Amino acid sequence: MSAHWSPAIRRYLRRLAVLMSLYMVFIFLAGYLFRHHPPSGIAAYALAVLPALPIIGVIWTIMRLLVEETDEYLRMLHVKQSLFATGFCLTIMTVWEFLQNYDLVSQDNHGFGATFVWFVGLGIGAVAMRINGRDGSCA
Repeated sequence: MSAHWSPAIRRYLRRLAVLMSLYMVFIFLAGYLFRHHPPSGIAAYALAVLPALPIIGVIWTIMRLLVEETDEYLRMLHVKQSLFATGFCLTIMTVWEFLQNYDLVSQDNHGFGATFVWFVGLGIGAVAMRINGRDGSCA
């Protein structure tokens, strides 16, 4: 199947693999250090932010795919998937925030914020487009 991937998709997958590998290393490193050798001051902030950097890189990688994909149809599918993810994320986060406002759900989301919800929406959008014949008629 990989023989049918565009050069842009292959670059995307390589970038994604590197960034997610860095994320795994950084998240375990930060967790270990905060549990066993807690940093303080600016070092604590830097270490806490470290796992976020590869995630920011993944967002850049997805947007880069939209720029680098030369096939207009594939680019349109990626744009539709991203738009679905954005609408999904905004909907879920808006409802969650109103539930929080009225103390119906916890104020603590345990790290599952907007970026996580957007990535879930990206996956759901991809599945929905595949089910609906890749034309994006699900939205």
